[in-house]
Amino acid sequence: MTTDALPPHPDAFGVELPVWLREEIAAMPPRVPDAQERMRFVLHLAARSVEEGTGGPFAAMVLDRATGRVVSVGTNLVTGSGLSAAHAEVVTLSLAQARLGTHDLGAHGTEGLVLVISAQPCAMCLGAVIWSGVRAVDIAALGADVERITGFDEGPVPADWREQLEGRGIAVTTGRCETEALAVLEDYRARVDAGSSTLY
Repeated sequence: MTTDALPPHPDAFGVELPVWLREEIAAMPPRVPDAQERMRFVLHLAARSVEEGTGGPFAAMVLDRATGRVVSVGTNLVTGSGLSAAHAEVVTLSLAQARLGTHDLGAHGTEGLVLVISAQPCAMCLGAVIWSGVRAVDIAALGADVERITGFDEGPVPADWREQLEGRGIAVTTGRCETEALAVLEDYRARVDAGSSTLY
């Protein structure tokens, strides 16, 4: 599309969860207290995102660390929405903010929230995590592995990203279910190489 043939200016934008993901959310328990189980569910959603062709191989969940009560779940929706910002972290954090009615997920009453992520945040999502207010992140695959396997450019993520998060009061856990996370990324790469998926 050329700029001299643009449609009318939109007055809104957004993303809608695909039917398969809404069905997964409806079927999941309201609480997931076990950290391993949380991550395995997130990785299941990341794998389904690839299988369904609705986005890249990434998923996330926001929940209460103490009780395991699930606040929101999301996946990468870049290709499905046509929006480059629709990464799993941005989608999931935005859904949590909409559900709780606040932009600050670290405000009184929500200070115990953790973001469980299938892979380390890219440069954009690192900022989204910081400004969201969550107080913890639980990460499976590291960014270097995401780039190595998928070829994605994760952007100018600082070498001290962990220290940057922890210095802002955000606890960081990495490596949970890492082997399973790498398998999801490898499957995505194989599908791209076979022509059944496209790099977003």
